[in-house]
Amino acid sequence: MTPTTPAAGARPRPVMMIPLRRCGSHALRLRLNMAPQFYSPYPLHIVDFMPLLPLYGDLRDDRHYFRLVTDLCGLQAVSMVKWPGMVFDPVEIFEALRHQPRSIHRIHWELLLRAAEHQGARVVMDKSLDNVHYADELMQLLPDMLFVNVVRDPRAQVASMNRAIIHDFDTRLNAETWLAAQRAADHVMQRYPQRVLTIRYEDFLSQQRATLEALCSFLNIDFLPQMLDIGASQEARQIAQLSALWSSNCYPPIVANIDKFRQQLSADEINVIETLSGDYMDRYGYTRLASGDADLSPEQRKAAVARSDAGRERAWRDLEQDNFRDYVLRRCRADYLAQLRARLSQQALQPARDSAPVTLSELDPAAFEVSD
Repeated sequence: MTPTTPAAGARPRPVMMIPLRRCGSHALRLRLNMAPQFYSPYPLHIVDFMPLLPLYGDLRDDRHYFRLVTDLCGLQAVSMVKWPGMVFDPVEIFEALRHQPRSIHRIHWELLLRAAEHQGARVVMDKSLDNVHYADELMQLLPDMLFVNVVRDPRAQVASMNRAIIHDFDTRLNAETWLAAQRAADHVMQRYPQRVLTIRYEDFLSQQRATLEALCSFLNIDFLPQMLDIGASQEARQIAQLSALWSSNCYPPIVANIDKFRQQLSADEINVIETLSGDYMDRYGYTRLASGDADLSPEQRKAAVARSDAGRERAWRDLEQDNFRDYVLRRCRADYLAQLRARLSQQALQPARDSAPVTLSELDPAAFEVSD
């Protein structure tokens, strides 16, 4: 496919990477970002924001929607990795969106589109892979969206998830998350088959150039040979210093790591993963190692939740000791979300002044001032 020039006035084409983190998504994003036509900033992962959404009330009310716009702009501001040159004005974003269908996803994508326009890109990708669960709503808002579906051996991916503070700290729970993500990706592939490119992360490891060329063709951007030299990426070097989760992103892929999960997981853990994900392993060509008959009883799951909760507490303590920058940046974001929940919950307890939605023109501007 030969890259074409977008129509005058056209906004960047939206792309979403799916379906689950720790699949090698940063490795792909950082290499694609070397193409001037493409831009994918560090993701906001609004999946962490979604539990707060019901607390905003009726988004037809301008007060509620403006608050949501403001708080999402705030989420971007506390992101671990900043978007170069971008400072969002909530009033400007609100005015641009107020007469469009109202949605948290529309706000999120307005930020992404503006960031891509600032970079001069004509393709913008969101690497918030968990948003696969909102694909239908996103397609209604952005009907020209494409999807890059990155599959990874579930044993390797779960082993990686087990060590990541963004996930659970138990193999069964993470294997369940993996399975739910693959089912959501199946829905996308079945409903929008022409919009999805599926690649295996292992194929990227062994055939880096061919995989990147296929990706660039699908996205209608130029493949550049420098994509193969990730050490030249300033962004890759920057994020590698911020977190142990990203420390390998400034180095070439290591094919030998494909089977590293054998040293990281016990035989019982491998059996649990294969019991849950065996059908997908067969589909994508991953050879099974276990009998696939693990005990998946409710009692075992309850024990898994307890182990994970204890593991999470230890992980935060260890992170504070081992990498204070990573800890402080993640804690800042977590505290921001906790503060939003506390404020919104308190507001929800207060009696509504009026049951009808209110427009911005009816309000005193002081209603939007932030108290000290």
